Amino acid sequence: MHCSSLFTNTRLTGFTAKQVVTLQPIPLSSSHSSHSSDSSDSSHSPPNAKLSWPTLIKWVASTLLLSLANTSVSFAEDAGNLYNTPFDINAGASYFEKQCSRCHGFDARGNDEVGAPNLTGTLKRASSSAGIYTMVREGISGTAMMAVDPKVPDSQLWQLAAYIESLSREAASFAVNGSAEAGAVLFNETGECLDCHMLAGRGGRLGPDLTSIGSELSPDELALALLEPSAEVAPRWWSVSLTDKNGVSRTGLRMNEDSFSIRIMDADAQLWSYPRNTLSRIVRSEESTMPSYAAHFDEAQIDDLVAYLYSLRPETTP
Repeated sequence: MHCSSLFTNTRLTGFTAKQVVTLQPIPLSSSHSSHSSDSSDSSHSPPNAKLSWPTLIKWVASTLLLSLANTSVSFAEDAGNLYNTPFDINAGASYFEKQCSRCHGFDARGNDEVGAPNLTGTLKRASSSAGIYTMVREGISGTAMMAVDPKVPDSQLWQLAAYIESLSREAASFAVNGSAEAGAVLFNETGECLDCHMLAGRGGRLGPDLTSIGSELSPDELALALLEPSAEVAPRWWSVSLTDKNGVSRTGLRMNEDSFSIRIMDADAQLWSYPRNTLSRIVRSEESTMPSYAAHFDEAQIDDLVAYLYSLRPETTP
């Protein structure tokens, strides 16, 4: 390709390595006035001046790099994530552990206290790697999710997007033994689950919202939660017993806690906030307030409950 083809409407004269090069704009038509070249953007057009050959090369390189920078992201989105090999996913996992786990947790299941969502299920704000990339690169206005440092390479963020996308579980990922229909009857009529748990906007607030629990936990994890609820309890669901300096005691779920204050929610879903310097006693329990259903249901019924809970996803929850 001739170098002259890199320029639009430009003539090169005296083109040798050691000679001076003169760039002369060529009018698009005879009707253009002599002022038309003055109104063009000088940052994207070669100057109408004498340039040395090294200076010309630098100008060409900068022009091409600017063009590539403006199109690289859109090209990647059009083509899909080009960084989705097992190597890329592992690299994305490493970046996530270093930069994202502080809010979303090492298991990527989020943290209610800081407003970081669970990333292991169906994402509410993105349905593809391109959407994840955009959220990470630009941040989410009105939330704690800030844009990443512009110096972070695009390739690294695409690897991160591939890793986050790999965390989602599809409905067919696991086989279940029970009947979701039978489990729905147990859940709604026998288990008293809605006394504590929210489902599609109805129920209590003393336990995790189960609206999309099937996209967050595997069948084995759901069974463990039913049989041994204290095996793994997120800090959001710890309970706290408090006594103030007047001798008044209160117990509730630990909603928030820092160096200066603590907030709990009691069994009636009422919030109570206390400055630490007004309390004489604080006892924290990391046990679950949910009872075990090992003695309440037989094995087949547990399987049915697991099948029902695993069926609860944003697209299937009634």
